[in-house]
Order: sequence, then C-alpha cells, then structure tokens
Amino acid sequence: MPTEFAGSQYLIEVIYLVASALFILSLKWMSSPATARHGILAGEIGMVLAIGGTLMRHGIVDYKWIIIALVLGSGIGIPLGMVQMTAVPQRTALSHAFGALCVTLVGTAEFYLGTQTHSKFGLSVLFLEVILGGLTFTGSLIAAGKLQEVLPQRPITYKGQNVVNLLLFGVAIGLAIYLILNPEAKQFFPVIVGIALLFGVFLVIPIGGADMPTVISLLNSYAGLSAAAMGFVLNSKLLIIAGALDGSSGLILSVIMCKAMNRSFTNVLFGAFGQVQASAAAGQEARQVRSATPEEAAAILSAANKVVVVPGYGMAVAQAQHKVRELYDALTKKGVEVRFAIHPVAGRMPGHMNVLLAEADIPYDRLIEMEEINGDFPQTDVALVIGANDVTNPAARTDHSSPIFGMPILDVDKAHTVMVIKRSMNPGFAGIDNPLYYLENNLMLFGDAKQFVGGIVRELGGGH
Repeated sequence: MPTEFAGSQYLIEVIYLVASALFILSLKWMSSPATARHGILAGEIGMVLAIGGTLMRHGIVDYKWIIIALVLGSGIGIPLGMVQMTAVPQRTALSHAFGALCVTLVGTAEFYLGTQTHSKFGLSVLFLEVILGGLTFTGSLIAAGKLQEVLPQRPITYKGQNVVNLLLFGVAIGLAIYLILNPEAKQFFPVIVGIALLFGVFLVIPIGGADMPTVISLLNSYAGLSAAAMGFVLNSKLLIIAGALDGSSGLILSVIMCKAMNRSFTNVLFGAFGQVQASAAAGQEARQVRSATPEEAAAILSAANKVVVVPGYGMAVAQAQHKVRELYDALTKKGVEVRFAIHPVAGRMPGHMNVLLAEADIPYDRLIEMEEINGDFPQTDVALVIGANDVTNPAARTDHSSPIFGMPILDVDKAHTVMVIKRSMNPGFAGIDNPLYYLENNLMLFGDAKQFVGGIVRELGGGH
C-alpha cells in the first residue's frame, strides 16, 4: 500500500472516530434541555465530519453525481428545516422516511451488484437492512400523513389485520432465508422489498394519533437499526456506530413512552388505540360544565400564589407558546409562582412540549416532569390546562373499562382550581370523554388557545 494512500486512510479513520465521539456526546447532551443546544451542535459537526471523511475515500471515481445529490438534498432539506415548530413531528417522520428509503436503495444496489462477494452473514444483514428500511419508509410516510391530517388520525382497522400483518412479515423473512441459501434466485428480491413496503403501511394505519409519540420513536429505532445493518454490508464502522446509537436511543425512548402510557409495545402496535367510544357523546349530553371568560380566568390567576400550566397538543396546534410566555411573564411580575407540568407523551412526538416552550424561551428550570410535579398539585392554587386532554383524564385512575386505565396522568384534578382551555367538548385522540371537565373545581375556557391566552394576558395588563 502506498504511503500516501495509507496516510489518507489513517486520516479518514481518525475523522470517523471523532465523528463517532461527537454523535455519542450529542445524544448525551440532548438528554437535558439545558445542554440540548450543545447536543445539536455536536451532532451537526459530527455529521459534517462524517460526510467529509466519506468524500475523501479513494474508491470515489467521479464526484459529479455526488455534488448533484448534495445540492438536491440541500434544496429539499433547507425548506424542511424551516417549518413551524408545530410541524416538527411530521417533519421528523419524513426525515425517518428519507433515511429509510436511502437504506433500502443502498441495500438493493448491494444485492444486485455484490451478491457473489457476500457471505451468509452479509446477506442476512442485507435483508435485515432492506426489510427494516422498507417498512420504516412507508410507515413513516403514513405517520407523517396522520400527523399532517391528510390521512385519518383515527385507527383504520379491519377484521384479521394482525394475522395479515404477521403473514406478510413471515413471508418476507421466509423468502430472505431462501435467498440466503440460494442467492442466485434474484427474482424473489423485489417481492421481499414490496412486502416490506406494504407491511410498513399496514403496520401504522391501525395506530391512532394518541400513540404517535411512541410510533415516531419506534420508527426512529427501526431507521437506526437498518442503518447499522447497512454499516455491516458496506463495512463502515461509522455507520454501525451511528446506526446502533440511533436504534438503541429510539428503542429506549419507545420504552419510556410505553411506560408513560402503562402499555406494552404489542398494545401500541396492534391495539388500534384511539377509536371513539360510543358512550362519550351520550355522557356529554347528560352532564353540565361550568365555563369562564378571559376576564374571570385572569382574576382567578392573579389571586393565586402557585400556578401550574399543563401544555398539550392544543397549544401546539394554536401556536400559542409565545402567548403562554407572555402569560408567564405577566403572572411572574405579580409575584405568582408559575411552573409547567410536562407529560412524557403530551403532543405528537417525544419532547414536543419541551421543544415548543424552549422556542418561547420559557426557563428550563420551570419545566417539571410528571413524576416530580404530581405531588405538588394538592398545594397548587390553579392548574391551567392548555389543549391537553388524555394526559389529564382521571378516568385513567378509576375506570377499569377505559382504554387508558392505568396510564400515568398529571393529577390536575387535585389542584384547588382547574381551568381547561379547549375549543369544544370533543374527546381527545384516545377517543374518550374526560370526567375532569365536569368536576366542581373545574372551569372550561372555550376557544382557540392562542386567542384565549392572549385575552387573559391583556386582562392581566401584560398585553402588547
């Protein structure tokens, strides 16, 4: 090996090592809101180094198509990165889809161009790469469609769907094993890819909007695992490390999400959670709720000593996070202690509420996780719920027939006064009624979250 080539290869390996370390630090720092910005920067630098190191490889014979791909990719990626914060969940799902499509295409090219050089182990990870990549691609597209509401957010179910899904997956695995033993039977490879793509659709359409945080993190895990498999196929240590980090972190996050809902993976994937319960509408007709105006809500808040704000998906849809910051400032100036209660699955992706409140410059130490703040609700004067439904539903504690029974919730009903900003009495994504709205200590604040919070701020004398 020429000395110049060996030196260049050594430099590439060092760059990959530094990039790997930055990816690890990125995950570590992003585990806390206080260091999340450092984590993002570390990840970006690591990715630039990884791309740069790859472009230095001697195996590249023509940079023309690579440059074209970089320009096209940047042209697509920059507008995607400029979306509103409320659209981050569906943008994240699209990112998973693009990454998984890349993995699937690379695996396909490797199969047709390098089958004879692959060992049985190499073919095994190649098929793992293609199957995981294919189902993640279409599954992520369906998830993005549900989040964008171009597809129904309710579960789409049919009789025997789980049996069909298992049969499809079984056929794909069976054909993969056959091709590992008989790699010359290439005609079956497109069938495996097609089944994987179809399986991704069938896997996600039965899942309701309430389970989207878990679905997003699980698809993130699949994308990472498929990338790690691609690393084995391409003999890239960096891809193996990056994919393993992505896959394991996504899996851990999925476990946290399931724990936060007191549900199993199988229940999330196959339970068709989120169908409207037939009794919900009838219960609403029979019971009365008390409501209040912005003026009345402002008077109650200004007289309080301790206020806990509970943000939910309704705040995200209304893009009310900046008005919520104004409310925080107005109450703080009056000497009111204001904190924010964060449920792990509030919103449509893990950390959704943290991201929105951070964008509005809410101090990190004011964002309190569910386990830490739940014990404080009995000493809280006002719990202000902004667009959160299922994560505040006390039926999870008492109603054994409820689909969310056993799910840990924010104990807002134990506060002295509860006020809920909501457009209407329609059920949340779990499709069930919320008994909280009929309690004697609860007031409904009907309207758009951004407008209603703005009205409260004006009454408190903090409006612009």
